[in-house]
Amino acid sequence: MTDAAATNIEAIGLGSKVDLLNLTRSELEAFVVEDLRQPRFRADQLWHWLWLRGARSFAEMTNLSKDLKARLDVRAGIVWPAVDVARTSSDGTIKLLLRLADGERIETVLIPMGEHYTQCLSTQVGCAMACSFCSTGELGFTRNMSMAEILGQILVGREHLAKAGLPTVRNLVFMGMGEPLLNLGELLRSLETLGSAEGISIASRRATVSSVGIPQALKVLGDSGLAVPAISLHAPTQELREKLMPKAARVPLDELLGCLDRYPLKPRERVTYEYIMLGGVNDSLAHARQLVKLLGQRRCKVNLIGYNPPPPSVSPAPPYRAPEPGVVLAFEDYLRSKRITTFIRRSMGQDIAAACGQLKLLAGPEEPGADRA
Repeated sequence: MTDAAATNIEAIGLGSKVDLLNLTRSELEAFVVEDLRQPRFRADQLWHWLWLRGARSFAEMTNLSKDLKARLDVRAGIVWPAVDVARTSSDGTIKLLLRLADGERIETVLIPMGEHYTQCLSTQVGCAMACSFCSTGELGFTRNMSMAEILGQILVGREHLAKAGLPTVRNLVFMGMGEPLLNLGELLRSLETLGSAEGISIASRRATVSSVGIPQALKVLGDSGLAVPAISLHAPTQELREKLMPKAARVPLDELLGCLDRYPLKPRERVTYEYIMLGGVNDSLAHARQLVKLLGQRRCKVNLIGYNPPPPSVSPAPPYRAPEPGVVLAFEDYLRSKRITTFIRRSMGQDIAAACGQLKLLAGPEEPGADRA
């Protein structure tokens, strides 16, 4: 059992009990066979109930004997994050403020994408990176999240959507609170668990891990084959990146890009570079030319993201301003003219502080779209 898993069990008061959502498929099988002295197929049944059916209690598991349910009640628990507040944006985006078992809180976002939802997952309580344009960084870092807490966001999200009669989650982006690669062990366990056909069943090609870029961890992620990274670049030069993302920029751009050039990709895969456009700071055609010089020969695509200022109630004088729409289009056109695949990512959920860079545990009932659980 990992340190994060053990910490979570202690925090929720389970004592010597095992939180089953913190066990990978092989760990669950070992628990069933070695601890409970049950046949191996019982692990298949439990896995199905936990991850496919979303059971919150052993009483719901109708194909288990009374004796086994009683033993599970003594030895194990199932702990979901609790929904403190749910907010719905005018564009259909849903943000859930979740309370973890030890009282810490995080946010997850459900983004409508036609016939399904994409869910933005948090991996840490707070964030240690302190990027100058990101509200989450102002919170500082509290702790890493366990696999149960990371994947528990999906269980809660799917249940919320089902109760509302809405389509389910099909794609995942690890772009919520925290730097995923600074919680590498629990991230890998989560990615491994996602692909189980009898569980959450989201293939690796539908999961994207967003990171500021940590070479040693990127190598481990690449060797695992579990996900393709989206790199938070946000500047075309080392000097500008140091101003915008001083902690991330401790890794020189040359070193980071060299690591990504070696990242193992399948034939149709490319590394995504995320570029938040800050009005008057990094959005000129001169910056676009520098970005082409940086990425032009690389196997990549670029996502342009307009800066999302925090709500006035949080920051009356935000440090940056959003770029002008015409400037964004000109930037995109220039990159495309140089044969760099480029997309402008539509910002969704701005009116409920759910857009990129806005997650900051806003819980006040006065906020638009708030619905306390």
